[in-house]
Amino acid sequence: MGSKFGGDFLVRARNVTKKYDELRAVDDVSVEIRPGEIFALLGPNGAGKTTLIGCITGLITGFEGTIEMAGFDVVDDYRVTRRLVGLVPQELNYDAFFSVRQVLEFQAGYFGVKPSPERVESLLEQFSLLDKADANTRWLSGGMKRRLMICKALMHDPVLLFLDEPTAGVDVELRDELWQYVRNLRDQGMTIVLTTHYLEEAERLADRVGIINRGRLLRVDARESLMDEFGRRHLDVTLKHGDARTWAQKFGELNVEAVDDSMLRLHYATGDSNVNQLLQVLVGQGAEISDIETGRSSLEEIFRTLLREDAEEVSEGGAR
Repeated sequence: MGSKFGGDFLVRARNVTKKYDELRAVDDVSVEIRPGEIFALLGPNGAGKTTLIGCITGLITGFEGTIEMAGFDVVDDYRVTRRLVGLVPQELNYDAFFSVRQVLEFQAGYFGVKPSPERVESLLEQFSLLDKADANTRWLSGGMKRRLMICKALMHDPVLLFLDEPTAGVDVELRDELWQYVRNLRDQGMTIVLTTHYLEEAERLADRVGIINRGRLLRVDARESLMDEFGRRHLDVTLKHGDARTWAQKFGELNVEAVDDSMLRLHYATGDSNVNQLLQVLVGQGAEISDIETGRSSLEEIFRTLLREDAEEVSEGGAR
């Protein structure tokens, strides 16, 4: 099920703008999606995520700019590019009068593909639905229905899978289950674009992250690069005798704060010597340490920082 196309990118969008009257739902966006990666498109509700995906998949037309998929233009060569895409929308969209097997057979026909019993069996087995193959879809559990939606999107053997808010409104157990299926697809070579406003989802799954707000793409980078650039690391030192506030006053040259009476927190950059300096002073001056823990900013904090900077830029420059 891996990508059939080589090259450095599978999708290349250049200066894409989509307007609805005076609203720029997508505003001069340029982005590339690489084969075999999970690309997470992050943004708050109304940021332009679904509109951009609609332009790429052919569901939305009349946009400015150009979009290529595997070297084909999504407007001029739409018959080819739509065949390359599998789309899992946020809403369930299958006919509840048919069995699971029938839903997949009909889905293949929509793309002019003869429904292969072997293909149906393979997908149902991969997504743990084989024992429900002949069951009416109305009687599936919520998790089974979500998995069926992914099977539908894969039935015509696409090279690019779009997941639009795949875990919106689902419980934690189902979310973790769906995440594992997504990882398995990536490991098999599938290219996946994930739109979400759940920061943890992107942090757990994505190879690269694009952050969009007010229709504009603010940043695209590897997840770890974003974490290294914006993520603040910290060291929490818990003291036995509840004298953290007194100790904090001794580290004026370091970025040390007393979180409470017993915990000191040092903020530091990767590779600096402040961690050693803090611990050497504490141990050297007789502090009794009961626990040490390290951590760093989450992708959510980075996301909020970029949105805040964008809001400040828009405010300074006037309303768009």
